[in-house]
Amino acid sequence: MASSTSITPSYFALTSVHPFPYNLNSARISFPLKNGSYKLPKHPALTLKAFSSRESKAAVVTKDTWEKSILNSDSPVLVEFYASWCGPCRMVHRIIDEIAGEYAGRLNCFILNTDNDFPIAEDYEIKAVPVVLLFKNGEKRESVVGTMPKDFYIAAIERVLKS
Repeated sequence: MASSTSITPSYFALTSVHPFPYNLNSARISFPLKNGSYKLPKHPALTLKAFSSRESKAAVVTKDTWEKSILNSDSPVLVEFYASWCGPCRMVHRIIDEIAGEYAGRLNCFILNTDNDFPIAEDYEIKAVPVVLLFKNGEKRESVVGTMPKDFYIAAIERVLKS
């Protein structure tokens, strides 16, 4: 028969919780063990980076900068509507990042987080992400819905640039 442990409020009172040390750059990190503690050897200071190791070539646009950056832009504009939790959006973002570099000077590329700026997404009837909209002279000219090959985005951009 299997043994069981009865967990009661007094069990928790006798148990101490040891949180992970928050200062990873301290000289020594130790972990409490039943029979003493284990100390990690000294290490160089750690530098933690954000999710992506490189900077995006597409600028962030918000509801506060929407009118100036998108509607009043002198050049054509591409806006990627995304959400941070969306896996396909990450794939599209890599493509848009490449396009931003290739079309620099001819097309301004932006990204808009629909979770943070829902009213803008709602104005353009964005029901799901990823969606890429292309604007010229403040008007929506093209849209690409979902995750598509780079050629789809390029074709839409070329149509907007020629119009």
